[in-house]
Amino acid sequence: MSKILVTGANGFVGKMLCKALKQANHDVIELQSIAGDITKAMTWENIPATEILIHLAAKTFVPDSWKDPALFMQTNAQGTLLALEYCKKHGARMVFISSYLYGNPEILPIPETAKIYTPNPYALSKKTAEDYCRFYADTFDVRSVIIRPFNLYGYGQSDNFLIPEIILQVLNGDKVQVKDLEPKRDYIYIDDFIDAIMRCIEIEKFEIFNIGSGESYSVAELIQMVQSICGTQLPVISSGEKRPAEIMNTIADISKAKELLHWSPSTSMFQGINAIIQQYKAAKS
Repeated sequence: MSKILVTGANGFVGKMLCKALKQANHDVIELQSIAGDITKAMTWENIPATEILIHLAAKTFVPDSWKDPALFMQTNAQGTLLALEYCKKHGARMVFISSYLYGNPEILPIPETAKIYTPNPYALSKKTAEDYCRFYADTFDVRSVIIRPFNLYGYGQSDNFLIPEIILQVLNGDKVQVKDLEPKRDYIYIDDFIDAIMRCIEIEKFEIFNIGSGESYSVAELIQMVQSICGTQLPVISSGEKRPAEIMNTIADISKAKELLHWSPSTSMFQGINAIIQQYKAAKS
């Protein structure tokens, strides 16, 4: 049993992670957004010492990062810098939740050693935070594990994300309307992601792990899967709009996580989407 601090504890991942940690008999301190600003040193000074910090707190919605790049850099980079200072002060290890940082990949599946690309302020803020983690590991022996999740999904995720957007259109509408049907992504279900984080707290040296499924699905395939589960045949309307510098496919190389964490995803895409749909239906009844 360890004493663990979780930032962003009231978020999509944080709520489920804290529950899992408590079930595993860890002593958990939950730092929620209402408890203080992670970009202020005073916030960290009031937190008791812990053995491990799982740093989830971040600004995450990419379109918003274009509206206020400074806010994303302040929260995601400066907040992580202060988190590392906390770890240095208390001798704690850190698990840092980063992001997909590979842009349009040169090879598939994508290993952790692939070239880093930061096409938006959000990605830049996460890359900067990773650089801080590596510097503190090399310079101050703050042992950090960096997790690069691919496309995370699960019940409770913001409706702004693709999978809940599709599901809610199928459940509540008379058509499914999206922009581009072609892009493919590697999706990782929330339960499998939580399992990966739990395994990372056992790692005591600097490491970077891709966490994904090792498979990819197009927008069209996701819509077809949702409709199959719901028993619908709603018309699908695509505007054909392509985002600038659109990434057409991502597949995570998860061999390192399999080897060092003894982890692999256990939830298929069909199982994950079906679970979300059933939870939406239960919430309405």
